[in-house]
Amino acid sequence: MPTKNLPQPTSLFLLAHQDDEFGVFDEIRRAALNGTAICAYFTDGAAGSEPSRRNRESLTVLQRLGVPAEDVRFLGEANGIADGRLFEQLDVVAKALQQLLSSIPDDAMVYLPAWEGGHHDHDGLHAVAALLLHKQGQLGRAKQFALYHAHRCVGPFFRVLQPLKENGTITVQRLQFGNRLRYLRHCLSYPSQAKTWLGLFPFVALAMLLRGRQSMQAVQVERVRQRPHAGKLYYEKRGFLAYETLAQAIATHSNPGTGHEA
Repeated sequence: MPTKNLPQPTSLFLLAHQDDEFGVFDEIRRAALNGTAICAYFTDGAAGSEPSRRNRESLTVLQRLGVPAEDVRFLGEANGIADGRLFEQLDVVAKALQQLLSSIPDDAMVYLPAWEGGHHDHDGLHAVAALLLHKQGQLGRAKQFALYHAHRCVGPFFRVLQPLKENGTITVQRLQFGNRLRYLRHCLSYPSQAKTWLGLFPFVALAMLLRGRQSMQAVQVERVRQRPHAGKLYYEKRGFLAYETLAQAIATHSNPGTGHEA
């Protein structure tokens, strides 16, 4: 039976920053190989760099994973959503995401950064996506992937690619060793973020080489009304934002009384 005319599955990857794809390299590669992988960025990524430079870096990596440039959307830059300030424009994020979702098949899988307290842009994007998909009755097609967090870490340390148990059952995909090495090389393809990756790369390398897995969890809308984990969150430790500020922004965004309901 011929298969060339069968519809190809679509996967949508929601990313806050240009380089967040490192947390889901393998899923992007497999989605592009077996169908269409659409990657959408929801901030301009401009903290410490030019948006155009960061866009080029991610485009290069994504093309190595099999994603053509026409399947990449830089919605943060297009909508003026600044790196680190996503929490101030949750309604703008929701509108852009709604338009994006309406342009893809209803059965497309949606992948989003985990609710984990690592970066407030990650958590803000997670909350908007979870609330919107829940409202549409489509939360079951969403999966979350871990990037980094500081749960049970002392001082400035953090955990990389380790899902929080609070987010539910973890599904694991083992990575072929050759792919682990390729993904680590991809992590060296973001020169504009050299300072960030100087601290991040050793932990990513350990996770890739020793554990070598891609982990996913379902998305629970109830979690976005709970602190990601006990203790100080990583973005609180770094002095970027208080969790209460993000929580208030999410509550305002999702409250029908404000004139908008996610």
